[in-house]
Amino acid sequence: MVDNRGDFLANFKPKRGDYSADNIVYTAEVDSYEPNDFGLYNMSGNVAEWTSSPYYNESYEFNTTFNPDVYMPGNERKVVRGGSWKDIAYFLKVGSRDYEYADSAKSYIGLRLVRDYLGSNSR
Repeated sequence: MVDNRGDFLANFKPKRGDYSADNIVYTAEVDSYEPNDFGLYNMSGNVAEWTSSPYYNESYEFNTTFNPDVYMPGNERKVVRGGSWKDIAYFLKVGSRDYEYADSAKSYIGLRLVRDYLGSNSR
């Protein structure tokens, strides 16, 4: 997550054990890095993303396109995707999948809010 000039493009742990190598120790302000080509900030790094999907170790074995969120009572684990400020670059891809319990809070897990644009298109 470094450009051809050596500038960081996301908030992550660039070296083993050195959280401050990118000059940010924990989460970064939203506009600390340049937006992507769609104008979106922090699509990689900063915080991993909570999802509404329940986590099952075997989910890829019984998951179908019909209903990816099979509910089973007693499973309070939710899928967390992508990497955060505490992870190395390898985990910054959205394919990185882990879990956390729904009733816990971590400084490295967040969520993304999405809304419709209420202005006019001036581009």
